[in-house]
Amino acid sequence: MQFQWYPGHMTKARRQMEEDIKLIDLVIELVDARIPLSSRNPDIDKLAGNKARLILMNKADLADSKATALWKAYFQKLGYFVAEADSRNKGNMKAISQVITEACREKTERDKRRGIKNRPVRAMIVGIPNVGKSTFINTYAGRACAKTGNKPGVTKGKQWIRLNRQVELLDTPGILWPRFEDQQVGLHLALIGSIKDEILNIDELSLELIGILKDAYPGTLALRYQADEQQEAVGVLAQTAKNRGCIKKGGELDFSKAAALILDEFRGGRLGKISLEFPR
Repeated sequence: MQFQWYPGHMTKARRQMEEDIKLIDLVIELVDARIPLSSRNPDIDKLAGNKARLILMNKADLADSKATALWKAYFQKLGYFVAEADSRNKGNMKAISQVITEACREKTERDKRRGIKNRPVRAMIVGIPNVGKSTFINTYAGRACAKTGNKPGVTKGKQWIRLNRQVELLDTPGILWPRFEDQQVGLHLALIGSIKDEILNIDELSLELIGILKDAYPGTLALRYQADEQQEAVGVLAQTAKNRGCIKKGGELDFSKAAALILDEFRGGRLGKISLEFPR
């Protein structure tokens, strides 16, 4: 499979971010904790320049906690501030606020020396499509101030949001980059739903996921779908279709329905806490 998705509005959004970065103290980059490296847009480093940086590993509740700990140490070693998040859970927002404060401490102290007091930190939140930016903002702010959706491309334009007395946040649309040099990155993005399903072959995508799970998390498919993991991926898919009643008229197995089921249950965390990549 070849993976690529770069609609025209992303070019416009990138240009706007280049302008807005001049107003920003902190860049908060949301990544998906299941694929922390693949979900990092390489253009962000160029855009951010010398701004303070925070990598927020979102959807940590869906990821393998051992892998998440390794990734956190990996990014900290590179000099980033790092925090974990479940964007739907308000309980971990206090810890994130503390990391934001620490990331902007130098800027705050510089303002104090200049006699500037109580100026809120201006942060830009960036990330790929469907990584959970809007949900995170709404949970952090305690109100619905950003439009959300479980598919990529919901946020189309920028919007300033006052989170509290300390932080003003500039929300931005999710952007990918024009070409995936490594198609494994494209595969990972497709699996978590950051590329529109409508342009993908869902049957093939599910077979790729089955192969990954058989190798990295043996027993997961057997437990969830009573499928024999010793067989090829297509056999697992067929057995899943049979066991889950994915049957067309005439008794033919509905592979597409079973493929969509497996993908949906992976994305929703119903297959367990799973990470698709680990630090090398």
